[in-house]
Amino acid sequence: MPRTVGTGMQTAPLAVDASNILTEKVAPFFAMASSMLLQLPLAFRAGIKALSNPSREDMVAALGELTGQFAVQDMRKRMLLHRTGRRILRDRPLINTGTVSLDKLRALPKNTLGRAYVNFLDVECVSPDTRTPVRHMPDASEELNLEEEIAVKWFELAQTGLPVALLSGVLGPLRLNAADRNLLLTEHIPWLVQCGANCEFLMNVYYEEIFEDDISEVRRRLGIFLPKGFVPQDATIKD
Repeated sequence: MPRTVGTGMQTAPLAVDASNILTEKVAPFFAMASSMLLQLPLAFRAGIKALSNPSREDMVAALGELTGQFAVQDMRKRMLLHRTGRRILRDRPLINTGTVSLDKLRALPKNTLGRAYVNFLDVECVSPDTRTPVRHMPDASEELNLEEEIAVKWFELAQTGLPVALLSGVLGPLRLNAADRNLLLTEHIPWLVQCGANCEFLMNVYYEEIFEDDISEVRRRLGIFLPKGFVPQDATIKD
């Protein structure tokens, strides 16, 4: 007998099509699973090429896109729940040499976020238009940059949950010497994971609007703390 629903005066049959419900609930799951299975070989191939040659930015980007779908969806939800995050999703702002004057940032007081940002670009020899270095770095600097890149991946993982950040954070230290790897594992990673997990979600920060703010105040507002004895790069800026 069919199930019935009371209407007060009478009862009416409740038609239930089990096959339709099964299709509606299960079909999207199988479609998603099939898509993921098709992408696994591509992700594996991109991961191998990215690890063997980190300068292959196309492979790094492909790996991130192929493995980070769920993390990206979660980040978007977190932005939609935040007032500034919703503005950023709507405005889609870009920081590059066409939208931000680096010369104006260089003219800011040395304690501001904007000055610290442009100082970082100058010291690391990069541009907001590309992460590709404009000149080759000495071997010692390359080793240091690699350690910094790996450390940042752990902060990125705590903030975003992106699988590509986990992959880089786990396998990256294998390329370091024993002393640098020990420093990374015992000091830098614990600090950055704790910091990334407890500070504000940085995707919800409209950086262009706070370039003129004191960088120490920005850190305080966002909940970013520095370990004892750590000297940030902005502390070495000279007028």
